[in-house]
This record gives sequence, C-alpha cells and structure tokens, in this order.
Amino acid sequence: MLQHDKLFIGGDWVAPAGTATIDVVSPHTEEVVGRVPDGTAADMDRAVTAAREAFDNGPWPRMSMAERAAVVGRLAEIYAARQNEIAEVITLEMGSPITFSQLAQAPQPLGMLQYFAELGATFAVEDERPGMFGSITVRREPVGVVAAIVPWNVPQFVIMTKLAPALVAGCTLVVKPAPETPLDSYLLAEMIKEAGIPDGVVNIVAAGREAGEHLVSHPGVDKVAFTGSTAAGRRIAGICGEQLKRCSLELGGKSAAIVLDDCDLPSAMGFLSIASLMNNGQACVAQTRILASRSRYDEVVQAVADMVMSQQVGDPGDPATGIGPLVAKRQQERVEGYIRIGIEEGAKTVVGGLDRPFDRGWYVAPTVFAGATNDMRIAREEIFGPVLTVIPYDDEADAVRIANDSDYGLSGTVWTADTDHGMDIARQVRTGTYGVNMMNTMEPCSPFGGYKSSGLGRELGPEGLSAYLEYKSIARLG
Repeated sequence: MLQHDKLFIGGDWVAPAGTATIDVVSPHTEEVVGRVPDGTAADMDRAVTAAREAFDNGPWPRMSMAERAAVVGRLAEIYAARQNEIAEVITLEMGSPITFSQLAQAPQPLGMLQYFAELGATFAVEDERPGMFGSITVRREPVGVVAAIVPWNVPQFVIMTKLAPALVAGCTLVVKPAPETPLDSYLLAEMIKEAGIPDGVVNIVAAGREAGEHLVSHPGVDKVAFTGSTAAGRRIAGICGEQLKRCSLELGGKSAAIVLDDCDLPSAMGFLSIASLMNNGQACVAQTRILASRSRYDEVVQAVADMVMSQQVGDPGDPATGIGPLVAKRQQERVEGYIRIGIEEGAKTVVGGLDRPFDRGWYVAPTVFAGATNDMRIAREEIFGPVLTVIPYDDEADAVRIANDSDYGLSGTVWTADTDHGMDIARQVRTGTYGVNMMNTMEPCSPFGGYKSSGLGRELGPEGLSAYLEYKSIARLG
C-alpha cells in the first residue's frame, strides 16, 4: 500500500494539522491501496502563507521568464523519466485503463511542461506602443498566488494545465488534488523538489470540499483555477465574484459527434471508440451524443453498438482492457441512475443496461441508447460514464441545431468524407474545441475551454499563459 503521512508545504514534507486521513480505494478491487493526510483549513492557511511569502519576497517572480522556463524544462526532463510510474499510479487510484494512462494520463502532462518551457523562453514580457501623448510600455506581470483545484479523472493532466503556465508566468501555487486521486501528486512533489523550484512556490495539499472552499475564499489567494463540475464551478465563481478575485473555470460538457451521410462508418468508429469512451467515459470532452441522419440512423446505431461491444471491460491494469471501472461507488450508482432514467424516458438500450459486468469493482455495463431525443435527460445532462445516446436529425441544419441545443459548449466532432465541408460545420457549432474526422486532443499549443456552462477562460497555448499574467500600461514622456 502507498502510504504518506506528510503534506508538501514550503518546499518540505510537514506534519498535517489534523489526524484525519484519506483512504484511496481501488475501483477494481474495492481494496484500500493508499492513504494520505486529509488536509484541513489550517493546512490550507499554512500553504497559502508559504505561497504568499514565496511570491512577495522570494526569487521566483523576480527571475526572468526565460530563467523560470529553464527550470520548468528541468522539471520536464525529470517528469519524462518517471512517466511509467505516474501512469501506473493513476491506473491504481482511479481505474483508468493502463493503455490510456500510458498514452495520455502521463505523456500529455509532459507535453505541457515542454511546451510552456519553450514558450517562456521567447515570450515577450514587455512591448512598446506609440501613444497619443507619449510612449507606452505594456508589461506582463504574474497574477500572484494561485489556488489550483483539480478533479480525479485526469489528475496530472489537469494539474499541469495550471501548474506549467503559472510557473512560467512567475506565480506561486497551492494545488489541491481530489481526495480520490492524491497519490500521483506526491510523485509530482518529489519531482518539483528535485528540479530545484524554490521553496514555497508549489504547495500540495489533498483535501475534501470544505478545505477546498476555505482555500478558494482565502484572502491570500489572487486567482483560482478550477476544473470540475458545473455546480462546483458556479459556487467558486460566486465566491470569486464577491471578492473580485480572478478565476478560470473548466467545467462540464455534453458534446455531440455529427455523423454526416458521406461518412465512412468503420473509420469513424475507430476514432469514436476513443473520443466517446476514453477513460471509461469519465472525460468532460467525451462525445456522448452521436447525431445521425434519419436515412442512416439504423446503420449508425448498429455501428456504434458494435464499436462499444468490441471494447474489453475489465481489470484496468490489463493492457487489453478498453473500459475499466468508474472511480467510486457513488459514480457507479450515479451512472446506473442515468441508465434507469433513459429507460424510463422511453429510449431503447441497444447495448448494456443495468446488469453489472462483475460482482466486484465499480463497473457499469457500457450502454448505447437509441430512439432518443435531445430533450431527454440522458441527452442533456453530463453522465460521466460509458453511456452513449444516438439521436436522429433531419438535415445538416437540424444536426447543427441539435448540437448547439445544449447548456454546454466544450467539445464536438463532425465525421465526413469532405474535410472542407466538415470545417464549415465546425464553424457553426458553438464549442471551445472541435475536431473534423478526429478528436481534438487538447494540443498544448492551442487554447482549451468552453462556451456557456462549460466554463470561463482558456487554458493551454499562449492564451493559457496570459491567464496567469496581469497587464500593466506604463506611459512616459521622452
């Protein structure tokens, strides 16, 4: 069992203020596989104090951006050597199939570190502009102390969308991992220390909701960067609004994959198996609404059903597994509740249903609904599990209308033999990311975020770095 009894605060391993612990339970075996301290409000206070001191008086914000980028580059080198270890720990703690962990859970965070290290080496901190009455210097300065609050589904990925640009910008951070997945953050803390990042620049305290809200409300925090549910995002936005505190929110999704009539179904299904079911369906960008024309509806339903049935369900540590367990029993019950709702709403289960694949572990049967309409709850609410809904459309205009008829706007795809026409469709769908004949894989160089209830702000790309900078205009004569 992986057991830790300290918290990473001020560049050191320190005893927690309380005695409560978090048990990390394997979603596959339902056995305890790890234990860490459960952070308290007092621990958050100590972490914010360390981050505040490092920002107000430490060397990190006073280094040049290129110097900070070089340190982040060293962190990337250390991270690269421990990718397999990170992948294995994430699979252990949250049930992500090991192949997905090795292809995405560990390599994508590394890619972000490398990208922001390169971007920071050449990023212009100041530029000159001619003004009406004199010269203007536009200067970019770090926003300050950042509270980074991350979920359990892709823990290192989401930490890095915040940590990498914030570090390059010159910010200091308090990172709060989710209580379901705290183990991988201990590996990250070890690497941060090895990379030579100054004490207090990064502090990591795993904790639950109460301590997390205390962190968000803390007057020593200048910006909150949150990824999680839309409901929690609204609460955080309310607190930040009251305090006029900066915040960025990456929230939920209910993305639509539009299958056009000229689409090659076998090819599309190969991609959609990842785009719709990645990480056991526990992905905010998952393509869970499949839109098919009425003329090919039955054919598409069968293709989606065959694709889902081809996925091996089982031990996430087995490289042959395509779909593993959900992260917790409550998540299993939540997803099964939506399957029950879909049946009650009149949709037909073509694959899956309420029979669990195994007696042990938090598994649900991967499920495909047909005969659904876009006003059903299974088509409107984020389920966060391996449940797909195939919805018919009349024509392309109707497909775009259905895709846009959502409270969310995070991701989407279109599948067609005509890429140029696919681009035309992409421009009409109101989402922050989109893919034509592929899934938008959240490239480190391009901004990621959503419209509507999918969040506020953007992460990644130069836009993601700018999210951790304040802009100062300095005017002068002569």
